[in-house]
Amino acid sequence: MVAVGSGRAGDEPGGTIPSLAVSGESDEGAAVDLVRARTALLSPPPGARRLGPAALREALVELHDFWLATRAAAVGVGPATGTALVAVGALGRRELAPWSDLDLVLVHDGTGRSRGKAPDEVARIADALWYPLWDAGIGLDHSVRTVGEAVGVATEDLRVALGLLEVRLIAGDAELAERLSSSARQAWRAGMRGRFDDLVEATRARWQRSGEVAHRVEPDLKNGRGGLRDVQLLDALAAAQLVDRPAVDVRSARGLMLDLRTELHRRAGRARDVLQAEDAHELAGVPDLGVTDRYDLARSLSGAARTVVYATDVALRSARAALPRRGLAALRRTPTRRGLDEGVVEQGGEIVLAREAQVTRDPALVLRLAATAARTGLPIAAGTLRRLADASPELREPWPRAAREELLALLAAGEGMVDVIEALDRTGLWGRIFPEWGAVRDLPPRDRAHVWTVDRHLVEVTRRASELTTRVARPDLLLIGALVHDIGKGRDEDHSVVGAELARHIGRRLGLWPADVETLGEMVRHHLLLPHTAQRRDPEDPATVQRVVDTLGGDPVLLELLHALAEADALGTGPGVWTPWRATLLGDLVRRCRQVMAGGGMPGPEPLSDDRLALARSVAASGSPEVSVEAADELTTVTMTVAAPDRPGLLSRAAGVLALHSLQVHAAVLVEHDGVAVDSFTVSPRFGRLPEASLLREDLVRVLKGSLDLPARLAAKERDYSSSRAAGAAPPATRVLWFDDEATGAVVLELRTADRIGLLHGVAAALEQEGVDVRWARVSTLGSSVVDAFCLEASPDGEAGEHDSPGTGRVVPLDPTRRRAIEAAVMAAVAPQSS
Repeated sequence: MVAVGSGRAGDEPGGTIPSLAVSGESDEGAAVDLVRARTALLSPPPGARRLGPAALREALVELHDFWLATRAAAVGVGPATGTALVAVGALGRRELAPWSDLDLVLVHDGTGRSRGKAPDEVARIADALWYPLWDAGIGLDHSVRTVGEAVGVATEDLRVALGLLEVRLIAGDAELAERLSSSARQAWRAGMRGRFDDLVEATRARWQRSGEVAHRVEPDLKNGRGGLRDVQLLDALAAAQLVDRPAVDVRSARGLMLDLRTELHRRAGRARDVLQAEDAHELAGVPDLGVTDRYDLARSLSGAARTVVYATDVALRSARAALPRRGLAALRRTPTRRGLDEGVVEQGGEIVLAREAQVTRDPALVLRLAATAARTGLPIAAGTLRRLADASPELREPWPRAAREELLALLAAGEGMVDVIEALDRTGLWGRIFPEWGAVRDLPPRDRAHVWTVDRHLVEVTRRASELTTRVARPDLLLIGALVHDIGKGRDEDHSVVGAELARHIGRRLGLWPADVETLGEMVRHHLLLPHTAQRRDPEDPATVQRVVDTLGGDPVLLELLHALAEADALGTGPGVWTPWRATLLGDLVRRCRQVMAGGGMPGPEPLSDDRLALARSVAASGSPEVSVEAADELTTVTMTVAAPDRPGLLSRAAGVLALHSLQVHAAVLVEHDGVAVDSFTVSPRFGRLPEASLLREDLVRVLKGSLDLPARLAAKERDYSSSRAAGAAPPATRVLWFDDEATGAVVLELRTADRIGLLHGVAAALEQEGVDVRWARVSTLGSSVVDAFCLEASPDGEAGEHDSPGTGRVVPLDPTRRRAIEAAVMAAVAPQSS
């Protein structure tokens, strides 16, 4: 019998290891003594010092190392038998938690080194090692292999290969153990090119199963994205000599998560990897963790996990780029740079800054780069993020329109924006854009229905809202409102009240119109009004409906926004929150509120300004088209007015010419004056600079004369543009709505869909082919969504441009059959064209 008391001399953790008896004669008794010693470490007797989590792990490693080494020597493990006992997994890494399984490999040389040592001798040694552990109820993952067998299995089994990278000798033939370790590492490096994709696929599958440590209310510390498995992945990539060893911040993050997992095991009395909500209150009181309460704990853990996620993402990209090339790939030059937007290029599968990018002088560059990354699905290079964090200027209030449009494009990107916002937040850029974000960053929710931290919940709700943009007349306000609807949390007051004031401040900073700022504030103030009323009141009670209408000031646009926000909020909360029953309740309440709010007339066309009136008179006198440009307060966004003798098809042709020159239409107003169509478009270039007005006029004249094949040129341009976009989340469903104004007899078609090059041209052409004339139109491009309204008229026989009484302005109503045909034509025009 051998007794151990202090472990290594002078080692503080070892000094607390209880005495342990190990006998080669009583297998079961020896393992039971191991269990008793472990129990004494976990629950020290009165007066004994309680070990902190790091010291406890070290003590557990020493305890198991000693027992296993002594037991191995007693049963014959050593050079004489050509055997070695090695640890992998948690024990191999010296990260043994109280209830971690033991991962052990008995390595042998396959022949025996002394006379009379047959293969069954190895089997006897293995049984003598494993059975005492099994009988004592200790979790054990074991194998018995030669070096060649172990390396062979590792080439087929990724889990085994990763485990062999952590080989640590416990007892026996040190040379044999070293040969196993070096052979496994050499095979890992040599085979990495062929199994890298499998490694990434397995990693992503694990993330999908286990969720994210940083943002989950109940994170999986071991298997979640940003957890301990990812730190091991970083070590494995470093072992393949593809990346450097993890930096100090990653090692600190690993330490915190190991400490939390150790305390979970100790308190639960069993293996636990998921940190549940009730655990946070108890663990927050552990002095060695250095946190004050569960909120501090959540923030510390989220920060640690974000550090690991960022390091893992960068490492995977760097590793892929560093993989050895073969064949023709080895002869290829450095990846080319492909322009994606102003100052933004793609190189080597990453978003980087163009050489001519004005980092210190372009305040919208950060958002433009982020929107491009979200749109294409390409990650932003780590060096680019660092450069922007160091040198990009602050966005001053009010934001320029270009920056606001890029923000909307980012928010409308759906799934693609999630990792982009996380990357911006990790490097401090998101906090500069939204200083209010600091109060909700890593903030745990107060109820179990939420599966995300508050900041990630806001991003998830925005992602869900991007799928609903065609359901509202103001998709821009829906996206911004979704992003900030809970921005008031983390404070002592009502988060809706505080959040409303913060939202108004944000709206003014973004440069929204005062009316839009007020609407945004009301969205945040009342974002719980509809779900709470639908669930807690009787929607059939007229008093309930009237209270909602009065609260919203009778504003149907606000009602529509709140309806969509309520759905996105529920979908972004967690599974099972948005149900058909809840959707029915909410929909019934909104329908009743709309009925009470109904009764206003439809808006009519805007009157011509003096400049446009003079332009119309000039065209009437000359009979030739004219194009004028009116610069706004920003050089990138201008108003272009196209005036030409009125004729069917003018709108589609004018819109097509603008699209051909890569001009994005933000708004359009069509007016007719004395036989002259005056179409005003607010536009900005998708790329590069604005074209000359003379060039636009020249192409418009060619289109009107038929010498320029506009549809073919646009189709080619759209194919080129689409090829630079990655296949991301599906765009929101297209919707066509009809409105009738009883006062004027106007019929308005409203189209809500995703924006693309040539969209306005295609829709206008479809309306013209259906024999309807567009009397006026309002086109709004908000982020990546559009809301286009067209006032239509047609004669009973379907010929465009005929009134029932010339000069009266009164139009012939479109019957349901005609409307269905028009709607089908518009939907066909909106549908993506096959290349």
